[in-house]
Amino acid sequence: MKEEQNDLYNQEHRPETKTTKKKDQNMLSMLLSGVAGGLIVALFGGGIILSMIDDQEEISQQEVEQQTQETQTTESSAIQATNVAASNSNSLSGIVENVSDAVVGVSNIQQTSLWEESDAEGTGSGVVYKKDGEYAYVVTNNHVVEGAQEVEVILTNGEHVSAELMGTDALTDLAVLRIPSDQVTTVAPIGSSADLQVGDTAIAIGNPLGTEFAGSVTKGIISGLDRAVDVDLNNDRRADWTTEVIQTDAAINPGNSGGALINEQGEVIGINSMKIALGAVEGIGFAIPIDDAKPVIEQLETEGEVTRPFIGISAVNLDTVPARHKQDTLNLSEDVEEGLVVAQVETGSPADSAGLQKYDVITAIDDQTLSSMLDLKTYLYKETNAGDEVTITFLRNGEEQTTTLTLSEQGNL
Repeated sequence: MKEEQNDLYNQEHRPETKTTKKKDQNMLSMLLSGVAGGLIVALFGGGIILSMIDDQEEISQQEVEQQTQETQTTESSAIQATNVAASNSNSLSGIVENVSDAVVGVSNIQQTSLWEESDAEGTGSGVVYKKDGEYAYVVTNNHVVEGAQEVEVILTNGEHVSAELMGTDALTDLAVLRIPSDQVTTVAPIGSSADLQVGDTAIAIGNPLGTEFAGSVTKGIISGLDRAVDVDLNNDRRADWTTEVIQTDAAINPGNSGGALINEQGEVIGINSMKIALGAVEGIGFAIPIDDAKPVIEQLETEGEVTRPFIGISAVNLDTVPARHKQDTLNLSEDVEEGLVVAQVETGSPADSAGLQKYDVITAIDDQTLSSMLDLKTYLYKETNAGDEVTITFLRNGEEQTTTLTLSEQGNL
């Protein structure tokens, strides 16, 4: 019995050697297959992942290199721009430094009453344009020195020097002063305004608002050329002259008048003269072109005045004459609308010699139609010289006549 139980026990717990081994082998094979398959997948997958990582590293490297290059390019451009700006700044400051000592202050000294000492009524600017022997010469605006009993030039070192007024010209708003040359160290180089173009750099140097801001420098551009500005000399609200000026947006303020407008080469291209002083207007200043100023400056320096062709009449524009006088006094037909009515003929003048009379209506000079005194002045001052012979067309009692006259020299018409 005991043996039978042992046999049963052995049968139940005895491993089935062949079957179990076979099953184990099968299981092992499956496991190995699975593991192998997993390894293969892992290896291939790892290869893909590694390949992707390599590609990403390559792309990232390219991006880094590209960004580095872009950064370097940007930094290089910035450095170049900074260098250019610094170069421009340095060159501009050098240019200004070479000219600034030639731009001086001009003080208009007047005595307001018998019991008070003379005092500066106003200050402007001027430009030392010439040094000859014991004298140096300064150009400024006529309106800066107008009415002065004394004129002082204030040098950049603060020294006040008594100046001699050589001459003035109201039409061009120019004046020339003379001072001893021993204290003058710098003469401004004179350029040309003939080749200026809109957009060119313009630099204004002067004393805005007086000597407190002496030597102020403002930079802008040439905003316009050949601008026509009417000048009313006798305050009758009618233009006595039209001057051609350079327009600039470089700041020009009271006190800048008579100062220098220079180009990028440091040459004077204009004499600052005026600005439009309206609340709604900003950045519109004017300068007298240096090419127009040169002949006037020369005459003022040597002659003390500007000599212009002279006729010898005073006249009013026909369009200011009441209609009844046009018909009753002048005997004009209704179709006559333009001309100059002679109010006075100076004795011994070219007009007197040519037979012109009061109430003659001048309609043309050398076939140039006239509608105002400004037209007559413009033609005479720009197209003729003293000694020239001109033909005057006029109406007397409604009848057209002509006469010739030889222009003489005098400061007025």
